[in-house]
Amino acid sequence: MLVTLRDVPAEAEIISHQLLLRGGYIRRITSGIYAYMPLMWRVLNKIKKIVEQEMDAAGALQTLLPQLQPADLWRDSGRWQTYTAGEGIMFNLKDRQGRQLGLGPTHEEIITSIAGEIIHSYKQLPINLYQIQTKFRDEIRPRYGLMRSREFIMKDAYSFHSNEKDLKDTYNKMNTTYKQIFSRCGLKTVAVEADSGSIGGAASQEFMVTADAGEDFILISPDGNYAANQEKAISKPPKALSLNPSEPKLIDTPNQKTIEELCSENGLDPSQIVKVLALLASIENGEKHPVLISIRGDQELNEIKLINTLKTEIGKEVLGVTPITQEQLNLQGLSNWPFGSIGPDLEDSNLNGSKNWKTKFLRLIDKTAAELNCFVCGANKKNKHRIYMNWSLLGGTPIEVDLRKAKAGDFCCHNENQKLQEKKGIEVGHIFQLGRKYSEVLETGFTNEVGTQERFWMGCYGIGISRLAQAAIEQHHDEVGICWPISIAPFEVIVVIANIKDSSQKELGENIYLELQAKGIDVLLDDRAERAGVKFKDADLIGIPWKIVVGREAEKGQVELIKRLNRETKLLSTEKVIEKMFKETSGYRK
Repeated sequence: MLVTLRDVPAEAEIISHQLLLRGGYIRRITSGIYAYMPLMWRVLNKIKKIVEQEMDAAGALQTLLPQLQPADLWRDSGRWQTYTAGEGIMFNLKDRQGRQLGLGPTHEEIITSIAGEIIHSYKQLPINLYQIQTKFRDEIRPRYGLMRSREFIMKDAYSFHSNEKDLKDTYNKMNTTYKQIFSRCGLKTVAVEADSGSIGGAASQEFMVTADAGEDFILISPDGNYAANQEKAISKPPKALSLNPSEPKLIDTPNQKTIEELCSENGLDPSQIVKVLALLASIENGEKHPVLISIRGDQELNEIKLINTLKTEIGKEVLGVTPITQEQLNLQGLSNWPFGSIGPDLEDSNLNGSKNWKTKFLRLIDKTAAELNCFVCGANKKNKHRIYMNWSLLGGTPIEVDLRKAKAGDFCCHNENQKLQEKKGIEVGHIFQLGRKYSEVLETGFTNEVGTQERFWMGCYGIGISRLAQAAIEQHHDEVGICWPISIAPFEVIVVIANIKDSSQKELGENIYLELQAKGIDVLLDDRAERAGVKFKDADLIGIPWKIVVGREAEKGQVELIKRLNRETKLLSTEKVIEKMFKETSGYRK
């Protein structure tokens, strides 16, 4: 079943995807859906075995939950709308009775419901249940092979606790367990603070494989004491250039709708400007909340931080935020707004008469803007701005929060002598402290020591099994192919018979193959009737860690042993090569 490709498939944008296709590990069925071929299945099984061993050692219990989930449970948790209409990532359907179902991208609702039915007392806690199974996400743009596919293999675990301290203890144990899993898989990972997203909870941490092909940006301090996903990262920006206070006045700013144009025409620096973003927040129940964001002109808005803030301020699930446009104003029957010259004090009366928007702005200000003592801002009149303004002249600062996007070059919060560095990362694991989010909305709990009912404290812990396999290739490859870590390689050794028509080579190669098998070593025999060069290239491409070449020295009972990683070559006797292979692979047969 091994069919390798010499040319790079047009669909493959990154090296790991290219090598998986060229090496015959996966076959594309349709967009975002792949078949795992025999070599790939061996890799995945080795990863799963490592995960199972470490999770079992940490006291978790393996289970298997249904892929089809009833919509009612997701409606009870408040996530059905988010996953089917908001983010739109859940495949959903109706059965023949007309009941709505979803293909599970995650299993918090199912496991919380089960726990509520079978756990009744604090004496049954804590418990940590995990599974390894296929998950589904209706990705808008599947790409990068198994990195962002619509069907994937995942390990997800869910823990239940009687108190927050016990939850944190398990969270820390999972942190240690995950580091051990990734180390055994041969991956170098960085643990970073992360946003909890639609999963929710008080705290979460991602495990990233740093790679040029990563889709996530992570910010890391040079001393290694701080690392966070850019969605979550905090930092101290460069100080704003001071603007000497003077009598506030209006300035004409014709055709100056961008920060760059405003600065260029008036000799200003972006850090001296308060820019105002007019946005519309979509709420789970169909409400539309107009929002005004004030932020320093040289800073960018972090949309994830904004959505999390809006959830807190509004007290409801926020499906997304979009800029308010003139077309939207026209649909609402509202008069024109001075886009390009909007100030923090744009009056609520501008919302009067709207058809289905809230008629009062939710006003938020980023800390960078709040710290300015003298600044320039829009005058709420077309082609007009105000200079030498301060917050007291505007009636005080709105609600002050951290809304800016941290970036490389910003100063670290824990050490102002260090600046954040940016790297790309591939997420291979994520752990969450869910708290009581799901147990409260699904009304599940236990009887505590004094006989009263309490809600569960919960944790959630995920590893992308199929994604991890491809991420390993991003870290372990060279110009000719994959260099698998031996612990997850499909085979530990490949025996290549250079000339299958040579009886001495054929006999010696087959004998070595059988002896290695007898010693419990994962060994692959290439006895195809192909040219030796083709076999050597295929062996390098598929990335088996050790290659034994049975060639012209076979009559002398000698073979070449080649290490895939550095191509170090030795000429050894049959006995020595078998002894060497047993020694090199013995540490991976747990």
